[in-house]
Amino acid sequence: MMLKIKRVPTLVSNFQKDDVEEIGARGTGCGRNCLRNCCLPGSKLPLYACKNLSNSKSIVDETKEAPVDFLESLVLGEWEDRQQKGLFRYDVTACETKVIPGEYGFIAQLNEGRHLKKRPTEFRVDKVLQPFDGSKFNFTKVGQEELLFQFEASEDDEVQLYPNALIDPEKSPSVVAINVSPIEYGHVLLIPKVLECLPQKIDRDSFLLALHMAAEAANPYFRLGYNSLGAFATINHLHFQAYYLAVEFPIEKAPTRKITFTDAGVKISEMLNYPVRGLVFEGGNTLEDLANVVSDSCICLQENNIPYNVLITDSGKRIFLLPQCYAEKQALGEVSSELLDTQVNPAVWEISGHMVLKRKEDYEGATEANAWRLLAEVSLSEARFQEVTALVFEGIGLSVKENENATDGSPEDLDVTPPQSMEEIDGLNNHTTMVHV
Repeated sequence: MMLKIKRVPTLVSNFQKDDVEEIGARGTGCGRNCLRNCCLPGSKLPLYACKNLSNSKSIVDETKEAPVDFLESLVLGEWEDRQQKGLFRYDVTACETKVIPGEYGFIAQLNEGRHLKKRPTEFRVDKVLQPFDGSKFNFTKVGQEELLFQFEASEDDEVQLYPNALIDPEKSPSVVAINVSPIEYGHVLLIPKVLECLPQKIDRDSFLLALHMAAEAANPYFRLGYNSLGAFATINHLHFQAYYLAVEFPIEKAPTRKITFTDAGVKISEMLNYPVRGLVFEGGNTLEDLANVVSDSCICLQENNIPYNVLITDSGKRIFLLPQCYAEKQALGEVSSELLDTQVNPAVWEISGHMVLKRKEDYEGATEANAWRLLAEVSLSEARFQEVTALVFEGIGLSVKENENATDGSPEDLDVTPPQSMEEIDGLNNHTTMVHV
């Protein structure tokens, strides 16, 4: 059975519209100054070549000064420039935000602008891998004024900034663009090899690029996130999201228990005492080792049609992999009407504890208990999570037996003692009446 739900995706570009017309054949430009053949020839965009850390253990080299500060001067500076030019659909800095009292400090934001003037769309949720469809909105159709710069790893291991670099179609550059419906200050999109029109699926190269961006920002409050199809990605064109928020995310506070180490030195743990079950990846002999283990895990989930979200934190040194089932439950009619009425789609940011709320009553009544109940609906059951973990371990070359031996639950394996058992979290999945978050 094909599962579909009525989706109302948030607009990420001012050129994301219902009426899609083929404009490349005009040859004289479409008037949008887009990234297609009609407008691309001769176009220029700043190019930032970051330090190549692929084979380096060190994340940040503090002995050399970059030609421009990546986060404050480039990303946030360019973002603020677009804000001053009026390219955003609303002023996200004017949105009310608060930390919800409680142990984890969930963050609530009232963002009524994100559900206005959206276009209804049929979104298929039962296939994580779907072919790219050029007739639908994709990032080649954005206006070039929404682009901030090109981004790549330097070939000579030195940071370089080229203010007026040509956009070379043969190289299909990776670009950073604004999200015109931002969740937070500095909300941008990282679009790997934008002109290759890759569907929304992680591969080794794209994930390593995302880690390079996190490492280059060198700021624990700048995180990158990824949503697969079926886990609330709304555009089937490969992209990551990122923004700056100067507070610790609740998911970063969750205790973990070590499962094992890979041959490349990557530590794999499981989250404890958090409403959404997930795996945590850290370490590795090199940045590329870490990227390969995580991307191979994502590829395994994709190939087995398991929706998931990814959060990259701690300047690329800590990564959360979160399989989820909320959209499937929604399509099957298993989500309460009270929860559906909140219009909260729990993607990577909500799962991480940044709750973007669209109704004032939900914001004013936000509590940690309600946030916990919402996210508990997202999580796989304990039994299913263990099945998926075993599947991932097999996919990256770790035996199930090794996994079982490493998760006996010995006290020394706990990074933090969990104050609440996972059985109690399972009970939340059976909650029948949802209170507003």
